[in-house]
Amino acid sequence: MIGFYINNKKYNNDIYSLARAFYPYSNVEIFDLEKAKEDFDIVIRISLNKNDIEIDAFSTLNTEKSMKKVYSAREKIDYTDKRYYRNSLKRLVYNSFNKISKKDLSWGSLTGVRPSKIVLDRLENNKSKEDIISYMKEQYYCTDEKINLCIEIAERELELLKKVDYKNGYSLYIGIPFCPSTCLYCSFASYSIDKHQDKVEAYLNALMKEISFAASYMQDKKLLSIYIGGGTPTALNEEQLEKLLNHIENVIDFSHVYEYSVEAGRPDSITREKLKILKKYKVGRISINPQSMSQKTLDLIGRRHTVEEVSRMFYLARETGHDNINMDIIIGLPGEDISDVQHTLDEIDKLQPDSLTVHALAIKRAARLNTQIEEYKELKAYDISLMKELTEKYAKEVGYLPYYLYRQKNVRDNIENVGYAKPGKEGLYNILMMEDKHNIVALGAG
Repeated sequence: MIGFYINNKKYNNDIYSLARAFYPYSNVEIFDLEKAKEDFDIVIRISLNKNDIEIDAFSTLNTEKSMKKVYSAREKIDYTDKRYYRNSLKRLVYNSFNKISKKDLSWGSLTGVRPSKIVLDRLENNKSKEDIISYMKEQYYCTDEKINLCIEIAERELELLKKVDYKNGYSLYIGIPFCPSTCLYCSFASYSIDKHQDKVEAYLNALMKEISFAASYMQDKKLLSIYIGGGTPTALNEEQLEKLLNHIENVIDFSHVYEYSVEAGRPDSITREKLKILKKYKVGRISINPQSMSQKTLDLIGRRHTVEEVSRMFYLARETGHDNINMDIIIGLPGEDISDVQHTLDEIDKLQPDSLTVHALAIKRAARLNTQIEEYKELKAYDISLMKELTEKYAKEVGYLPYYLYRQKNVRDNIENVGYAKPGKEGLYNILMMEDKHNIVALGAG
């Protein structure tokens, strides 16, 4: 158990995230100074002052259970520079855990979800690569590998963003909170459409009113991208899907829309007619997401479709004219090892999607994988870092280029999620959202 005291709760989340990054399976608590230290394996005391930060770290690890001071530091810092002050605190906490665990983190003290945004902002301010590398090392202790990945992605994003007037525009996210079934790892607002079919029409009617209002309210701004996600939008039946897309076409000004995406997602929600409807309304980018191409894994995680359905629906999408198809996979799924990931990549290689998004499994608080953890605790946790290396190697070999990334909490080995695409097939919405480049107007539930 890890306990820490800090006299300013503003930074609790930063310290908590760093503690879980070093010790993902340990409980982390904020404790009162009067509480006995013997309850903890690690104790970190932090005193934040206007002109300095003081930190003391104690540990029983490797000391035969006797609490021992293992790290102490005091750094003079001007509190008025909020960002530098926060980063300095995180570096000191990182140093404490690094001293105790003898472990380095590839992302260093960075805990945010948008590491490439830091690099992109500096590129936009005409900073050199050398300056960026130095800054990321000194400020965050990032490794060369992660810094170079961020630079590669940020440079690619910079070129793509030049094509659109994003500063004077906005994007639209439309949420459909229904799915064929709820996946084991999912914590999104999604409900079984079979059990809630009686609510779908009322939901769509309310959603369409919201879309109309947003279109009117934002009429002086340029709409650049539309993303319909969920849930699984194609869980709607053909009539409902057409009703929604027809309404969007009637009330939205498409004159500046660069990208129109729909998460088809689950193969068991797709039909030929739905694919035709998507083309009819000029949807240019869809996702068909297997997550894994191992049937035993699909069954375990609650995806009620077969591996064969993934391939069949992919080819059907091509047949109906869809020429920009993304596929998502998740590494670190329960019970999977490196051979399962290799098999998934081999099967995806046969399909040749236009883009591939690689997610690392995050254990979300509300997901069944967490709430019913006792049922799944026997499933072995294999080396997710090796799985990540395998996907990177595959992407490079077949010509997929990384174009956006983001991080999530509670991911083993602090692995990032990366979107890869063939040149010209990048998802603009993903970049605009992850790099926080303009307003995203989100409609619906979720």
